[in-house]
Amino acid sequence: MLFSSRTTGRIIMYSINMNRISKISVFEGKKIRRIWDDKKEKWFFSVVDIVGVLTSQMDFQLARNYWKVLKNRLRKEGSEVVTKCNRLKLKAEDGKLRGTDVADVETLLRLIQSVPSPKAEPIKLWLAKVGYERMQETVDPERSVNRARSNWQKLGRSQKWIQQRMMGQETRNKLTDYWKENDVKEKDEYAILTNIIHEEWSDLSVKKHKRLKNLKRENLRDHMSEAELIFTALAELSTRQIAENMETKGFEDNKIPAKKGGRIAKNARLELEQKTGKKIVTPENYLLIKNIGN
Repeated sequence: MLFSSRTTGRIIMYSINMNRISKISVFEGKKIRRIWDDKKEKWFFSVVDIVGVLTSQMDFQLARNYWKVLKNRLRKEGSEVVTKCNRLKLKAEDGKLRGTDVADVETLLRLIQSVPSPKAEPIKLWLAKVGYERMQETVDPERSVNRARSNWQKLGRSQKWIQQRMMGQETRNKLTDYWKENDVKEKDEYAILTNIIHEEWSDLSVKKHKRLKNLKRENLRDHMSEAELIFTALAELSTRQIAENMETKGFEDNKIPAKKGGRIAKNARLELEQKTGKKIVTPENYLLIKNIGN
């Protein structure tokens, strides 16, 4: 999903994809693609775009060829700069997502030293400023909250849906905080426990729920209806409170409250469905729902 905004005379394009936010910023008339990685809490910039600025190459193919030659030379010299360049999918000129060499600010600052250019210092200052933009959110979390709210508004979510989404996230955070403090390992174990809760209340695994909504890499919660968000939050709230009461420790012990918490939300879901005759879990996603939460 793409949207745009005009800021201080510059047009910045945004692309939302799960936990990553892509932008196209402008430096002296040259577009530079960048993507924010929530897990690493860093901006990653397109190396080819930076090289294009440094070499004054407006032609993408020439900039890519320059980077290819430079990368080979640096690799032969044993430079760590090349090994620290990652490869992520960014939107190309033809509109398709293509694998692109990217690097964080620290790596790019080292890379710039290998390219003789009168624009070296200006681009260093620009990178430092842009790279710092999201770091401020660590000091002031309210910035992150406001950014998320703004992004959802631009994607057409209603205020009611946004409020429920943020409340649900707070409930989720309290649960994962409990897991973290009680010997549950992040990533794999978090994912398994989350799936237990989700399958228990919805009768669908997270994977099957995403498939029902015709989603692939998108964040499932960002495509839930208001009701789905509420029952997800109820399941996770119940799970945490049961776990706190049982004083569970570790992955295996926390499977028990995960099942019980999910079952509480399931019973509530079944009762509501019986009273209204409407299914809570639906194949609709935000692309199909014009008035989410209404």
